[in-house]
Amino acid sequence: MLLSVEHIDVAYGHARAVSDVSLTVEEGEIVFVVGRNGAGKTTLLKTIAGFLKPVAGFIKFEDREINGLKAEQVSRLGIRYVFQDKRVFAKLTVRENIQVAAFPSRVKLADAIETVVGIYPKIVQFMDKKAGGLSGGQRQLLLLGRALIGQPKLLLIDEPTEGLAAGTIEDVLRVLEGMKGKISLVIVEQNLAVVSRLADRVYAMKEGMIPVHLVGPQQIQDQKVLETYL
Repeated sequence: MLLSVEHIDVAYGHARAVSDVSLTVEEGEIVFVVGRNGAGKTTLLKTIAGFLKPVAGFIKFEDREINGLKAEQVSRLGIRYVFQDKRVFAKLTVRENIQVAAFPSRVKLADAIETVVGIYPKIVQFMDKKAGGLSGGQRQLLLLGRALIGQPKLLLIDEPTEGLAAGTIEDVLRVLEGMKGKISLVIVEQNLAVVSRLADRVYAMKEGMIPVHLVGPQQIQDQKVLETYL
């Protein structure tokens, strides 16, 4: 078991955002968390990534309890978080964006660039351009490439296709498909076509809880179950 989240509660002050949530991720699995806005999906990812602390329950990564570790400590263990807002360092070039990501992982710039180009070859033509001029899809692909620098074991990806045009979504999906079996992914997503195409396992959230857990293609392809949570 790569990741095990066991009965966690997460609160903002007195307001409980996640209640008694459990999930598991095996090595090489693509796991989706679906649900309406406000269901607790992003809170769950941020808690796994170390940006928030659970008030109850446990999070284990490679059988090590990581509750209470800071986000940078969690990242050094091999868990990377790709935020929903597709935010890059807009005033830096693409090359400089990659360099910023490479530094904490102690990866040479040339090797970091090779990692990003490996999933998004077209980025070579933008290397010396300001990252703020990239399209939403190009920024998403840059962020995915940056997250892979240093060979992490688990990516937490929040709404990777949100706001993207259909053609760009396909580019992102091809990159995610290429990761299958090589790295574990936990993806928050509301597009069921994306979920049914990529998922090995799906958790549906509602009001901070997970009432539905689907495993395997036969269950996941039956989207009627999931539609009630979106």
